[in-house]
Amino acid sequence: MPGMRTLLLVLLIAVAPLLGPASVAQPGDLQPGQATVRLRGGRDMVVHIYKPEGRGPFPTVIYLHGRALNRSLRDNLESAVPPGHAQWWLRQGVAVIAPVRPGYGATGGPDVEDTGARWAEGECVGEPDFLRVAQAAREPALAAYEWAQWQPWVQRDRMLVEGHSLGGLAAVAVAAANPVGVRGIVNFSGGTAGNPVASPGQSCRPDLMAAAYATLGRSTRVPSVWIYAADDRYWGREAPRSWHAAFRQGGSDSELVVTADAGGDGHQLLVNGGALWQEPLASFARKVGFLAR
Repeated sequence: MPGMRTLLLVLLIAVAPLLGPASVAQPGDLQPGQATVRLRGGRDMVVHIYKPEGRGPFPTVIYLHGRALNRSLRDNLESAVPPGHAQWWLRQGVAVIAPVRPGYGATGGPDVEDTGARWAEGECVGEPDFLRVAQAAREPALAAYEWAQWQPWVQRDRMLVEGHSLGGLAAVAVAAANPVGVRGIVNFSGGTAGNPVASPGQSCRPDLMAAAYATLGRSTRVPSVWIYAADDRYWGREAPRSWHAAFRQGGSDSELVVTADAGGDGHQLLVNGGALWQEPLASFARKVGFLAR
């Protein structure tokens, strides 16, 4: 099966030692520390790090960023995790590792997360391959996970993987690999191939996205929570419900949370809607034993 072959290749990723000592962001510091992880094929991936004060080990989040529509924004990505979100985790005593995936920011390289979807006069054309993109984004995420397992300040059996937009889809793909020590998955506004300008509230081929999520759900055993805003301009109100229903057919413990409107741009819920996502996130983190009750 193609998915199994991809997973086997992921498990062969060589994780490089740090190229020089890692710098680490402390509470109150909005600039992340950095380390470098060697990916299969020899590319070095930049990883942003936020760590609470002390030696740890700390419960640790791996955060997966989204994908901007504009190529220039992807090339110039600076913050691999919203600083306010990282600070929220730091206040809980949690470290955050945020890889800058290939094709973005300081890591650079070819764009391997292009679905092939194109828009013409408000209509989506092409045949997007969402499962391939999810698996491509999963590889560097699992490389960051493997790297984290060697860090003395990481509590290896208390990890959480979360992501936003395409990063949310990637987080669900990580769940399908069932990595040891990962207590749960958080999918913020997950998906790809939406266009709020050309087609507000209606993504490209949501049926194919549902099929991709269904495939990932069949091998997932890690609990997850999916958090979307009702006014998400990329996906609309109904598509996330159908995607989650397709995923849940696989039988894993998964909850869908649809928040109230988040100010007209619900896709930016994680940045603008702290009052809406903090409680469901904290509740899930306690439920899976990532945060103390």
